[in-house]
Amino acid sequence: MLKVPDLLAVLHQIVRRAMAISPRAPRGSLLIREGRRFVVRALIGADRPRDPAPYMPAAAALTDDAALVPEAAPEAARGICVVAARAWYRAFLPAPIETRGAVPEGAGVLVAPVHACGAPVGYLAVEQPTLASPDDERRAMIEVIADAAGDALERNRLYDDKARSAQEIRLFERLMSAVGTTVELHDLIETIAHGIKSVQLDPEWKAVELWALEEDSIRDGAAPARGDRRARVYRAPSSEPTTYWQNIRAGAVSAGRPLGITVDFRTGHGGGGEGSQRALLDEAIRRRVSGILIAPGNPENAEEAFRQAAEASIPVVVIDTPPIQGSRAQLYIGTDNVASGRLAGEMMKRLLPDGGVVAALGAVDLARNVHERVEGFRAAMLGSSITVLPTIGCDWDLAAGTRLATAALEARPDIAGAFGAAADNGPSWGFSAGALGRSGDLKIVGFDLMASTVALLRQGAIHATIVQREYDMGFLGVEVLHRMISRGIAPTAAELPPSRVVHTGVDCVTLEQTPWSTTLSDYLTREASRRVDNELAGRSASGGDPTEVMLIGFPPPSRAVIEAEVTVPARSLVGRALEAGSPLVIDPDEGDAGAEAALPAVHAGARTVVALPLQARGSVLGALVLSSDRAGACGRDDVSFLVRVAGTVAVGVENARLFRRISERSAELERANEQQAAMLETIRELSSPVVPIADGILVMPLVGVMDAERSSHFIASMLREIDAKRARVVLIDVTGMAIVDAAAASQLARAAQAAALLGAEAVLVGLRPGAAQMMVAEGLDIGAMVTRSNLAHGFRYALARTRGRG
Repeated sequence: MLKVPDLLAVLHQIVRRAMAISPRAPRGSLLIREGRRFVVRALIGADRPRDPAPYMPAAAALTDDAALVPEAAPEAARGICVVAARAWYRAFLPAPIETRGAVPEGAGVLVAPVHACGAPVGYLAVEQPTLASPDDERRAMIEVIADAAGDALERNRLYDDKARSAQEIRLFERLMSAVGTTVELHDLIETIAHGIKSVQLDPEWKAVELWALEEDSIRDGAAPARGDRRARVYRAPSSEPTTYWQNIRAGAVSAGRPLGITVDFRTGHGGGGEGSQRALLDEAIRRRVSGILIAPGNPENAEEAFRQAAEASIPVVVIDTPPIQGSRAQLYIGTDNVASGRLAGEMMKRLLPDGGVVAALGAVDLARNVHERVEGFRAAMLGSSITVLPTIGCDWDLAAGTRLATAALEARPDIAGAFGAAADNGPSWGFSAGALGRSGDLKIVGFDLMASTVALLRQGAIHATIVQREYDMGFLGVEVLHRMISRGIAPTAAELPPSRVVHTGVDCVTLEQTPWSTTLSDYLTREASRRVDNELAGRSASGGDPTEVMLIGFPPPSRAVIEAEVTVPARSLVGRALEAGSPLVIDPDEGDAGAEAALPAVHAGARTVVALPLQARGSVLGALVLSSDRAGACGRDDVSFLVRVAGTVAVGVENARLFRRISERSAELERANEQQAAMLETIRELSSPVVPIADGILVMPLVGVMDAERSSHFIASMLREIDAKRARVVLIDVTGMAIVDAAAASQLARAAQAAALLGAEAVLVGLRPGAAQMMVAEGLDIGAMVTRSNLAHGFRYALARTRGRG
């Protein structure tokens, strides 16, 4: 058996071995059941069908003897048999056989059932000149080969099951992180849509939407109110976000948390001006952050800022893209891109042992690291029988890359292998190969691990991908910066490699185990475990002063979530699911089931539509809506998984609503506080006015209660007016004060002392008899302050004092 991550090549090898047993066998094939259809997995001697379409209901063919096409093989479900070739091809392979000419009269097809995990999964079929049954020896050999096919499929299915489980755990880990850290439903729908598609391959979901009911359409503590409701619909763009920067940021935050380091993550383009990395570097230097971790989009442009940071004693660590030769940055942490490209090339040589033409796709003119990967890939091919075509330039755009890849495959049908030098490029090759009926036949080695890459690896469309350890880049970067900040740049630099380069390495990931790679399930499991371990280890944060590090990356490609407001009729698919509070699956083409689906145009032509209510604490908040062009695409297990997803998403929607309410309430309280502060200021001004009534004489009437805050304001206002008006006497009128207690008496005495320091005399007027009696009883002292019974007597005293008379 071939020790390469290539199920299709293994199955082709099995079909060839079966054909070698039958004399003069012109054609052989292997058909495998996938859901409710048969798909051609290996075909020799005829053109492979461009579209692996179903040729008859698989369940009937494998379980009901009489249901198989009469002229074909009703007994094939039980054991090896020979059937008429024309009947067999008419039932299972009409298109590819018609393109290669008529089948000879009297020819037969030797059909052997293939079993995996104890159940029938398909047929191994070899054409022979006659309808003669095989002898015992040949029958035994065919049975062994059919068993080998079953073993290969069973092994592949087990690896796929493990990968699905690991990816499902990974999806829920990301969902829980998203609902706990974001209140933007735009971000949440992207994680949902692409995560579901990487877990559930068979449904081939073409649209995934989040319908969030407007809050006034929800009845508190119960189901939505009856009748038409309003909802806001969020639909993720077809191009998915990469998790590259999320992983780097996660690593940096995990390293920083126990060290007391706050990571300020920013993104900017490699040019100049507003929104650039250079502007962010200037800001970091101006703010004197403790350290800088950056993936420079343009290393040459960034170098001047690196020099300024060094002069300000701010350490700089570069990740992802190497700095220029002689850089003032202290360290580069990242991938050895040339070596990674060589590794991709070595895997391609194993996938194409007989050589062939290989194409590459990547932004070689835009990114130095991508250029180095292609350089290493080409270097690995030297001396081999593989020809590498000029690289097709494409920036980080999955849809554009798919169009370019499709055009290349159509122009050069002899292309046998493809290298995707950046995250989007591998899926671009995989999608284009699928559209042209070459899925699995085109040998693809990708780079990095998007959700699409996971799905295509599981489908066998991508054979291997080289995955960077971006989490390690962020983690190690912050750890090194912490040492430089706490121990000094020079002592830390002395401990670093002389090259000032630390390579984090890569992983070669395949679905199945090979001597040269890590299985997809093991990789996903290991990454999830390491994240959990680091989170647990980081719970005991340092008690020192907080330190800030700025992490600067690339801005993501523009990809807008499609958002719209819709009315949800009560009898529509979503309306019925909301009312019932349970999932609803329909085929819009089947009678009344979809008559009132009332779905957006994106779902037009769908044969399976699913609506799952989002329920949280007794309320239905909206729905998750998915559609597929395949009939019967959503089985019981699929619904069970989607219900779990919907439950997590409901928490995210509830969090978003709660945060919005808190934000709105906080804004209301802030406005109320501002209004109250303004009113209090007005009251203070009105309750402690300073009124000039004659030259050198001021009157300050006091109303209400004298507390510490008001006293401070009162004294400050009095002193300001004494200085401005050059007053000699201040009449403090306490007629309007409710109580003159010990605290008030003390504040009045302080006011008199303060006025005296500016050369003015404070006179207390309007003291009521009850207040005077209380002050005497309590032994309260207002010092040597002059008192008069009312304002008129006080004014006469002031006039006498200002005119030189006592």
